[in-house]
Amino acid sequence: MARRIAAGAAYGGGSVGLIGAATVGLVLAEVQLAKRQVGGGTAPVPPSADGRYGVAFAGPADPLRFVMLGDSTAAGQGVRRAGQTPGALLASGLAAVAERPVDLRNVALPGARSDDLERQASQVLADPWGPPDVCVIMIGANDVTHRMPATQSVRCLSTAVRRLRTAGAEVVVGTCPDLGTIEPVYQPLRWLARRVSRQLAAAQTIGAVEQGGRTVSLGDLLGPEFEANPRELFGPDNYHPSAEGYATAAMAMLPSLCAVLGLWPESDHLDGSRREDILPVAKAASRAAREAGTEVTGARAPWALLKHRRRRRLPAHTEPTRHEDVPPPSPGSGGGSGGGSGATWRPA
Repeated sequence: MARRIAAGAAYGGGSVGLIGAATVGLVLAEVQLAKRQVGGGTAPVPPSADGRYGVAFAGPADPLRFVMLGDSTAAGQGVRRAGQTPGALLASGLAAVAERPVDLRNVALPGARSDDLERQASQVLADPWGPPDVCVIMIGANDVTHRMPATQSVRCLSTAVRRLRTAGAEVVVGTCPDLGTIEPVYQPLRWLARRVSRQLAAAQTIGAVEQGGRTVSLGDLLGPEFEANPRELFGPDNYHPSAEGYATAAMAMLPSLCAVLGLWPESDHLDGSRREDILPVAKAASRAAREAGTEVTGARAPWALLKHRRRRRLPAHTEPTRHEDVPPPSPGSGGGSGGGSGATWRPA
């Protein structure tokens, strides 16, 4: 199914249905019940985390330029402090591994679906400083909940990845989270939400990898750990992650973010005990959608590398040094300096 969706997206096919029409009537009552319960709390407006991280590492090299794109999870909705957002957590971790400052810009929009990625990518590429070094895209949940055709969803994501890669930016995509773990959702809607979100995640993986990006399965974002600890890992609206939830997702993504920039040791050795393998891209995508935290990277077509990178603990939360306080360096100049805290964490 994921291959059919990706093929429809690539070749202009119409919508590929994920469920039969008979199923719709079965879950209508559950849908209405879930709508009344999910989001019953109040999710705070995402705090702005834009700024410079790791200023203690300022040196002759320019800061790495890092951009977040996507929906409310990319924006960090559900937490109140900038340092608790996924962008801030990843920027802090990236700065610590690279031992180099990182400038974070977040253009993600709460409520966004994949068709908003065209606007977000254009906003990123219009930056007079040129394309960023690396982008992270987290998207897909709203596509499922708003019943956006899967082929359109994957087409929009693939186009955004291609534009960013063509401009010279590395791209890591956090695929659609497992919506079947939202606590107020009951059977059979829970089963249906899990099936649809996993199929979309697998199709996103195929589309992104074929355009030169890497993907990380974000089942962990609303996945097994959330299912086991919903009170701790869900935010006050029972839908968006809490600070602990975002930290869990960031730990899963950080190794891939560092690896795509050549900052993480790469090995040709596949660890069989961790179920790593080289598979046809569709099979790798399907397996990744079922196993949260799994990375898929393109190899020689039509093969893909399936990896289960070991998580690393994140540096302590830091607040950014705002760009308005510390102007970005001119091209060719050294890294910025000034206020803010720099991480002293090192990978284990």
